[in-house]
Amino acid sequence: MTPARRKRLLLIGLMLAGVGVAVGFALNAFNQNLMYFYPPSDVIAGKAPAGHPFRLGGLVSAGSVQRLPDGLTTRFTVTDQVKSVSVEYTGILPDLFREGQGIVAHGRLRGDGVFVADEVLAKHDEKYMPPEVAASLKGSHDAATGTAP
Repeated sequence: MTPARRKRLLLIGLMLAGVGVAVGFALNAFNQNLMYFYPPSDVIAGKAPAGHPFRLGGLVSAGSVQRLPDGLTTRFTVTDQVKSVSVEYTGILPDLFREGQGIVAHGRLRGDGVFVADEVLAKHDEKYMPPEVAASLKGSHDAATGTAP
């Protein structure tokens, strides 16, 4: 092998290694920013990641909304009509937030089983429900009634 050919081969090898490292960093960043959706039944079953942010969606249970004395913290329960998860949110809730409404909350599951939300999103009219929430509620209803999906 001539010195020029060896130099070219080394350069190509370094370029491939650089591209490989860049792709590795990109995939790692992408994986860290993924935020999966889980209904309350999956959270109770332990399928949700501990210590990693995810989305929790369902209906706000009737009579479950409690405002704490600090004025900004709200506790409520989210259900998929089979299981329920307690949620704690500190901040201003959306204007459309109310009991019986479909929501999606972004946050993490605390060690005591309470979901600590960083953000709460509410549906914008009576006909719209986030697709993930609608699918999980339909699946939960089908499982509870024993009908095929």
